Amino acid sequence: MIRLVANLFSNAAIAAVFALVAAAAVVRMYGADLPRHDELVNYQPPMLSRVYNGEGAVIAEYATERRVFAPIEEIPPLVRNAFISAEDKNYYEHPGVDAVGIAKALVRYGVAKAAGRPARLAGASTITQQVMKNFLLDSDREIERKIKEMILAVRLDGALSKDHILELYLNEIFFGARAYGVASAARIYFGKTLEELRPEEVAYLAALPKAPSRLHPVRDRERAIERRDYVLEEMAQNGHLSRAEAEAAKAAPLETILEEDVPDPLAPEAPSYFTHEVRRQVIREMDRDALYEGGLTIRATIDPALQEFAAEALRAALEAFDRDRGVWRGANGRVEAVAEGTTDGWAAALAGAKVARDIPGWYPAVVLASDAEGARLGIAAGETAVEGRITLAGNRWIRRVGPRGAESSAPRPDRADALWKPGDILYVSREENGWALRQIPEIQGAFMAMDPHTGRVLAIQGGFSYEYSRFNRATQAKRQPGSSFKPFVYAAALDAGYAPSTIVLDAPVVVRLGGRTWRPKNSSGGFYGPTPLANGIVYSRNLMTVRIAQSVGMDRVAEYAERFGVYNDMPHHLSYALGAGETTLYDMVAAYGMFANGGRRVRPTVIDRIQNRNGSTLFRHDPRSCQGCGVERYRPEAEPILFDTRDQIMNPYTASELVKMMRGVVERGTASRTVGGLGFPVAGKTGTTNESKDAWFIGFAPNLVAGCYIGYDQPRPMGRGAYGGTLCGPVFKAFMRKAAEVRAPGRFEGPDFGETVTVKLDAETGARLPDDAEGPNVITQTFRTGAEPELFDTVQALVDDESLFGGLAEPLPYEIGADPELPYETSPSARAARGGGGGVGQGAGTQGQAGGAPRPPRPQPPSDVGLGTGGLY
Repeated sequence: MIRLVANLFSNAAIAAVFALVAAAAVVRMYGADLPRHDELVNYQPPMLSRVYNGEGAVIAEYATERRVFAPIEEIPPLVRNAFISAEDKNYYEHPGVDAVGIAKALVRYGVAKAAGRPARLAGASTITQQVMKNFLLDSDREIERKIKEMILAVRLDGALSKDHILELYLNEIFFGARAYGVASAARIYFGKTLEELRPEEVAYLAALPKAPSRLHPVRDRERAIERRDYVLEEMAQNGHLSRAEAEAAKAAPLETILEEDVPDPLAPEAPSYFTHEVRRQVIREMDRDALYEGGLTIRATIDPALQEFAAEALRAALEAFDRDRGVWRGANGRVEAVAEGTTDGWAAALAGAKVARDIPGWYPAVVLASDAEGARLGIAAGETAVEGRITLAGNRWIRRVGPRGAESSAPRPDRADALWKPGDILYVSREENGWALRQIPEIQGAFMAMDPHTGRVLAIQGGFSYEYSRFNRATQAKRQPGSSFKPFVYAAALDAGYAPSTIVLDAPVVVRLGGRTWRPKNSSGGFYGPTPLANGIVYSRNLMTVRIAQSVGMDRVAEYAERFGVYNDMPHHLSYALGAGETTLYDMVAAYGMFANGGRRVRPTVIDRIQNRNGSTLFRHDPRSCQGCGVERYRPEAEPILFDTRDQIMNPYTASELVKMMRGVVERGTASRTVGGLGFPVAGKTGTTNESKDAWFIGFAPNLVAGCYIGYDQPRPMGRGAYGGTLCGPVFKAFMRKAAEVRAPGRFEGPDFGETVTVKLDAETGARLPDDAEGPNVITQTFRTGAEPELFDTVQALVDDESLFGGLAEPLPYEIGADPELPYETSPSARAARGGGGGVGQGAGTQGQAGGAPRPPRPQPPSDVGLGTGGLY
């Protein structure tokens, strides 16, 4: 007996040794290429990134997996206990591997094999093992994968706390319906936060990880309820719910927002041009992986009210232009079933059609039948499907018919069924008398608004409809700015010693380059002789601008354009002084913002701050530091001090003078008819390019700068009357009128340069007038004391006639001189014969001198003089 016991003990010891050696060999063999300890500690699952507006609402989400990270401290105990009961009731007791569970799983596996049934090792995985699946490559050998899971689970259990592992699990697992992580699942299935979930809802979520594809709340309702009730029973047995709470939860129906197709109250807004730019800038500042997997919290600069005003103003202008042209360009697609005569399922077919649905008040409709007078429509009016009718007589704006992109068109037919055929997809809107036909304009444009002091972009509308065209014309379209570039030429001139009242000759010039001749012209076709510098920008005089650019040097003009971010490397060609180069509305608005803020550099941005999943700041647009901002309580005697770190890139006095000149554009110049009369100070500049292919207006109040661009995507003439002032001016005015209701416009304040004197000048001649002079052409101008002109005198021109006509002050690859076909004489008699010159105030003489013959009537500039024919303007 003793020998038998000794043999048994010896054999058991040997078996144990062999088992330990075998286990060590298995661990060594399968664990050699597994993640190290530090990799396990630092493991973070891919997380969804969210973009918030200033009001805290989610406006965009970016993810490869829709996972919202929830720290373990923010996950309610009810949620934690539900998953532990469903997946691993001994979670807090085992070392990452549950030996009892493995034994049971092996027994079930062996029985199934012996019976010849399909066998899988199910039920042996702990929560820790499930977390470890993310470290493993796919393997066809289930036993090998399980061994690796167990090795990693033990390592992880020794490296992290149980709560940390549970946090990884609850934020990592897949719940179906594109939901990763319990916080995302709570939102997608129930439209709630974790704190708002009821026991029956928590139990259903805890049931899903087992088989989300087989527990759908609609398709697999009975199976889903059965699994939910099992989890509730486990929670009751484990003491996480009372028996009464468990039974009440079992009796509750399974109601999800997927079942009733209820909108998710926590869902982000539809994608837009603004979120499109946020995405681009985040990828530029971080990288694509950080955006789609980093769990970033992004604070956007958007102002929802201003964004709405911008979109509304631009759409109204584009549609008005399109209707004025009167061309119908056809349907927006076809519903083939309706076209073939089947109208029963039109609502479902229309719901699946790819059409823009982001235009407020517009609804997609399908033509069900048409006749000579009109068409019967099926309309997807919001959440309902209704029928309506449109008539040919009620759409008299349609005068011609032509395909999109074509410059020619044909007269409209006399019958409605020749225009609208069954199956055609149209857009309609509600009106008092029924339904009105709408059409997405072929003309496109962009609008942008920005805070000039911080560079925070408050609104971006990059086209008529983002769903129709995702090309962001505010940031991606490079177009010629035309005359809206001129302020940079005049800024260079002011810094070079010019004054707003300096006299500059407005007369014909010729530029010869490479055997070709360029004769720039004013939009009016005329020229106005010696003229104050300010009028060159107020009335957008091309000839004056070219002469000023030649005088100060295109190298200086280019340096200003590059300094303000309009161009990166601007060629030193005179045509660029009239806006021949290409740039974006985004860069132009930012540059004008630096005029408005007194010449301080700001960088435009759509992002205020980026934080990682742990709340640490990765990017902050505003670099300024604040002394006293961290105190717990405000004290009037210790006001916080915010240090201004912006670079001064322009003389503040120059910026102030330029703003005054640009206010003249709105008050009496090219934008006076379409932008003036807002009731608060506004400055700006129109811009129109050759043949009216691009129309611009960029303007600003002291606390808001905004700009508009309109043109065809494939540049072509927009027709007569299409100027920056007539097209973009009304957009700017409509926006600013509403913006002033929610954002105080402020007032312009010039810099303090010691003793100054304010005098009155003739706006047309620059001559100083008596202090009591009044009239529409009387302006005020500030001079440093001692530098102001004498009564009826003008500021001496820095460029005399000889230098203007006698060639260049420095070698350039072209020549400039008088146009031999348009001779200009500077004598008073010649000016009188042309009807040129002009002035205000009794006793004002020719060319601003005292006495002299009375001036003839002053020629009136057109409403917008951005461009004429014969060259770039």
